[in-house]
Amino acid sequence: MSGRVLVAGAGPVGLAAALTLARGGVPVTVLEAGIGLAAESRASTFHPPTLEMLAALGVLDDLMALGLTASTFQYRDRRGGPIATLDLRVLSGDTPYPFRVQCEQSKLTPILHERVLRHGGEVLFGQEIADVSPHAGGVLATTVRGERFTGDWLIGADGAHSAVRRSLGIPFEGITYPERFLVASVHEDLEALLPGIAPINYVFDPEEWLVLLRTPDHWRVLLPTPDGTTDEEELAALPGRLRAVADPGRDWEVAHASLYRVHQRVAARFLDGRVLLAGDAAHVNNPLGGLGMNSGIHDAVLMATALASGSPPGAVAARRREVALGHVQAISHGNWERMRSPGRASGRHDELRALAADPGAARTYLLRACLISSLRETG
Repeated sequence: MSGRVLVAGAGPVGLAAALTLARGGVPVTVLEAGIGLAAESRASTFHPPTLEMLAALGVLDDLMALGLTASTFQYRDRRGGPIATLDLRVLSGDTPYPFRVQCEQSKLTPILHERVLRHGGEVLFGQEIADVSPHAGGVLATTVRGERFTGDWLIGADGAHSAVRRSLGIPFEGITYPERFLVASVHEDLEALLPGIAPINYVFDPEEWLVLLRTPDHWRVLLPTPDGTTDEEELAALPGRLRAVADPGRDWEVAHASLYRVHQRVAARFLDGRVLLAGDAAHVNNPLGGLGMNSGIHDAVLMATALASGSPPGAVAARRREVALGHVQAISHGNWERMRSPGRASGRHDELRALAADPGAARTYLLRACLISSLRETG
């Protein structure tokens, strides 16, 4: 196609869509509500098929230079130590990147932004969308500042509170989890405090499960936090909770910490006239498994590829909604249920040990967990 495409949102999803379009010779304008790229860490795990897409966009080498390669992840018992370690190298016949890259999304977005500009794309900051009006020949986006932008298509990648989705009146149904998630980024050598841990660790406990995740700058600790207390109370209790994970004889050095509510929601449709929804604007899920940003980038690249090729994007939009429901939501919710269920501990541990010991079963499990099977047929 030769007409302009508008993209709402300059996060990794919106910029991946914009770069796909720009590389395909499509004029593209990104409208970002913020005054600059978001600096928050947010998502930090890149799965193999996402690495394949970023390689095709010409940005993977830059990302890997800033990130950490993780070939394994571990299930642990908080009291008993390691249960099972899964090795992504069993996927070496399925992908050129049989590993995860650990790197905060805030380090990817400047790379994508620079490449969008290099390929002739336009990124405008401080342009919060107020209204979107699709019509037969295209779409009109009006910003809070009263500026009007027209395009043949618009990709809404403006996050969970998407102004694009709200403007179109698209329902966003699902659930809110009963607990909040508390995420702390810490300056601690957790490999010394917890010998044998992997870069990514899911830690079972009948009273308080947790996740330990390595990033280039920090270790992250994710803790479930019951409803009914204030954020101030929970942040005040954080030092004691961290010392209960591992005690270095002092309080942990915390770089920053935040609490947030977690939802599982999917938009009623990903295509409305000349508007497509991608990423958190289309579907949100809990962070267990690191699927949100990855599936969002998949949305963006596949939708933008269809537009760049001149193909009607309806089939892609429908398939991406199927993936959101049948893969992303199902896997992430299953991960939450597995972590929080105190029962069947011994049986669950035996199942995980058997999974790790069987390369064929591990491959089948990881093809789904890493979203490879959501994108292509696998034997």
